[in-house]
This record gives sequence, structure tokens and C-alpha cells, in this order.
Amino acid sequence: MLEARHLRVLRAVATTGSFSAAARELGCTQPAVSQQMRALETSVGTPLLIRTGRVMRLTQAGEALVRHATGILAGLTAAEEEVAAIAGLRAGRVRLVSFPSGSSTLVPTALAALRAAHPGTRVSLEEAEPPKSVEMLREGECDVALAFRYESAAGAEEWEDLVVRPLLTDRLVGLVPERHRLARTGSPASVAIGDLAAEPWIAGCPRCRGQLVEVCASAGFTPRIDFATDDYPAVVGLVGAGLGVAVLPQLAVESVRPRGVRMVALEPAVRREIVALTLPDLAQVPAVAATLDQLARAAAGPGQSSP
Repeated sequence: MLEARHLRVLRAVATTGSFSAAARELGCTQPAVSQQMRALETSVGTPLLIRTGRVMRLTQAGEALVRHATGILAGLTAAEEEVAAIAGLRAGRVRLVSFPSGSSTLVPTALAALRAAHPGTRVSLEEAEPPKSVEMLREGECDVALAFRYESAAGAEEWEDLVVRPLLTDRLVGLVPERHRLARTGSPASVAIGDLAAEPWIAGCPRCRGQLVEVCASAGFTPRIDFATDDYPAVVGLVGAGLGVAVLPQLAVESVRPRGVRMVALEPAVRREIVALTLPDLAQVPAVAATLDQLARAAAGPGQSSP
């Protein structure tokens, strides 16, 4: 098996013409150069050098190996420099997948801080809701997944094979038209979700929709869903137009500019846990670790609730 250290010695001998001169160039002893050359010739199974007087001359096999060694050693040097750059966060790439309300709230702050601290690190962003985003992570299609799960549905086994970085706890809030009977001025009023049982509903993403039906069922009714959309501004717009009421995560409401609606606090409280996920091996990659750190800092900013 060829070793880079042997190739470096062979190239030095070919350049200087002797073991002693090669030893001086490499900063080692002449016996060490001689020993490594014997090991290299044993490895390739043929002589590489012929002594002519006081000068070492390459055999045909030696010439061929030196010719290839130049490219091999240059490639190794480039690889070492690139790895060192990645390890030192002077370079690197992170593929991030996030759900929409995370993309518009946590992600911009985190990525701006990451770019300021490590301008050589590049992050790509794609949107997907869990569990799709978690599947993408496990299948190697991303490096970090911003995901969530509702407290009532949380199970330790769901992410047991992943590194879980808790970010914040997001409470669900009710949205009603500003002239609704339950609307209040000032701070959000607290209402029981059963008080909205007779209302038409606008539902959000499939996972949020399932959570809404579950919460309503626990209150003894089935919501009449007139509209369903994954687009949070559309949900807010439909509520503002007086077409129904909705329940959305507070982070989702913060990601849009609500007009014509009032927020009401739901009782009993319904919360979801927001986390950043990665694979155990990826957690050791400096650029991935830095991204997780910045997401955690963004989540700890003003107005956020720690998990």
C-alpha cells in the first residue's frame, strides 16, 4: 500500500539526487530516508532507484511513480487545507430544513448571526413540515431540521436516534375577528375552546389541523372546518374577513402582520415543542454545531419562551 510519507521521500530523493540531500530537505536522518525507500520498493515490488556514482537515478518505475506522486501529494495538500478550513469554520456548508413559521422568525436571526461570525460558512434553506423534514434528515437530504411536536403527542421514541436541541415552547392561541363577541381590547382574553364550538373554523397545516380536531374532541365537539390552508397569512386574512375563527401557534402569528383579528388565550393551554434536530455524526461537524448554537440563541431572544 502506498503511503504519502513514502511518496514525499521519493520525490525529495528524485529532486536532490541523493539520500543525504533528501534527508536535509526533509529534516530527518539519512538512515530514515533509506529505510522509507526500502519500504516503498517492497510495497510496489520493484526497484525505484539506481545508484550511479554518488547520484541516485530513477528507474522507469520510479519515474512513473514520481510523476503520479506530484499530483497525489498536491491533492492531499489541497484536501488537508480544505478540511482545516472547514474545521476552523473558514468554510463549510449546512443544509437546513424548516417549517414556514420557523423560517420567517427564528431562521433569519440565526443565519444572520452565523454569517457575521463565520462568513465562509454557507447555509441553504428548504421548507418542509414535520414529519417530512425529519424523514429528510434521516435520509441524508439535509443536515439540520427545525421541527416541532405537540406536548400531547410527544413521545421519547420519536426522535431517539437523533440529536435534539430544544429551542422554545410555543403556545397555541385563538384568532377571532376583531368585532367578534369574544374579542377584547388590550391584552388577550382567556377563553375555553368550547366557547368556540359553534363557530366556523379555518384550519392550518395538516399536523396543526389534526391537533385542532384532537383538542376540540377533548372539549366535547367536532369543529366545522369551512376552510383549510397551509398559508398562515391566508388563515389570518380569512379570520379578519369574518369568515371564521382559528387556532394557530403564536410563532406563526408573529410571522405575519395580523389585521382585523384579535388573539385570545386558550384554556386549557395547548403547547408545541420546537427543536432543532441533526444526526449524531453531524453534530460533531463545526458548521452544523455553529448553526445549532445560533438557532438556540435566536430562540432565546426577546419574546420567546424557553422550553
